[in-house]
Amino acid sequence: MRHILILIVLSCLPLSGQSQEIRAFHADRIIPISGAEIPDGVLVIRGKKIEAIGSLSTVQLPQGVKLERVRGMIMPGLVDTHSHIGGGSGGDGSNPIQPDCKIWETLNAKDAGLRKALAGGLTTVNVMPGSGHLMSGQTVYIKLRRAKTVEGLVIKDKTGWVMGGMKMANGTNSIRSAPFPGTRAKSAALVRAKYIQAQEYVAKIQAAGNDKSKLPPRDLGLEGLAEVLSGKRIVHHHTHRADDILTVLRLAKEFRFRVVLHHVSEGWKVAEEIAAAKVPCSIIVLDSPGGKLEAVDLRSETGGILEKAGVPTAFHTDDGITDSRLFLRSAAFAVRSGMSRKAALEGLTLTAAKMIDLDHRLGSLEPGKDADFIILSGEPLSVYTKVKQTWVEGKLVFDLANPKDHLFAVGGYGASEDQKMHTHCGWAGSPDHAKDGGQK
Repeated sequence: MRHILILIVLSCLPLSGQSQEIRAFHADRIIPISGAEIPDGVLVIRGKKIEAIGSLSTVQLPQGVKLERVRGMIMPGLVDTHSHIGGGSGGDGSNPIQPDCKIWETLNAKDAGLRKALAGGLTTVNVMPGSGHLMSGQTVYIKLRRAKTVEGLVIKDKTGWVMGGMKMANGTNSIRSAPFPGTRAKSAALVRAKYIQAQEYVAKIQAAGNDKSKLPPRDLGLEGLAEVLSGKRIVHHHTHRADDILTVLRLAKEFRFRVVLHHVSEGWKVAEEIAAAKVPCSIIVLDSPGGKLEAVDLRSETGGILEKAGVPTAFHTDDGITDSRLFLRSAAFAVRSGMSRKAALEGLTLTAAKMIDLDHRLGSLEPGKDADFIILSGEPLSVYTKVKQTWVEGKLVFDLANPKDHLFAVGGYGASEDQKMHTHCGWAGSPDHAKDGGQK
């Protein structure tokens, strides 16, 4: 009988062997993105997941759970489809096409940019290699968890695969002296040749079947492109001019790869063509002049024009081009220039999540999804609104009321330092040094 009781108790415990904390938040308003906004809304989370969402009068709280009153608004954590935080890098100067480079292997989990991004309400980020190559390597999708190593940041699928896309670029960035292309035509030719090589590589693997002796020599770069050709890995493509945008659409059609167009400074000129190709766009909204000549026709109306054409449109920071702490402002500018508030908020969350194959887990506040959310002091698109708290998978990872977090939100000495020097003549005499063992 005793053994039966033990089995009953164990069967009631989570598989992890640890209890899952339940918390319930009552906010002035909840913006779930996937449905109507909820005045006097309640959000219930259990462990890392959302358990329930609704109005104060409809949500039944689990027994013993107390409501935590939140002054302000709750909405999903923001998703940045294109960033360079973390100090990572991709391909080097030896070749314009390097799909074997994996940026996640170069990220610094202690990079101050990660903390600043949390201060802006970001919870999920597509970290990219640079755009100086036709193909600079594999991107990585990360959660801004409080992690000591990059392994604690990366998002994996059910098979354990580290999720990410493939960074590509065209236009002036990759045009330079050999071995890089000298013209736009040569750029397209090099990319086309590489994809044909990848197709042949895949064909040889398929022809070999179970006979390992017939397999071609392993090629890490072609393996990455094989994932692109199969649809497993999305191409995230830097492109500005209208003619460059159309080149990307032709290549995507020819080789049948999935693609998200990034920047699209002249996307407003070819919005109908982008819509016809059923390709989404991630745009950047700048509030200051300058930059490269090929972006001279960038317009703040692009978001609204793409929306009206039927193009799924998200936003990105390209941090440090736009500071992650100002991400909400990008959507505000787009609304001021003609984009609907609904599409703009979706562009910060659910539409962006779809562009990285993670809309089943994040981007909206729904039962079963990850408990990634932010608490705002007011209307999301108001310049006066502040991010009060950021939660990732049910854990508070940024709190404006915490002096240490506040530093990353507003700047000041220490806000951009990843790690302090450990010397006897610098910090050894400070009280903090003694408290933290010199690991401040």
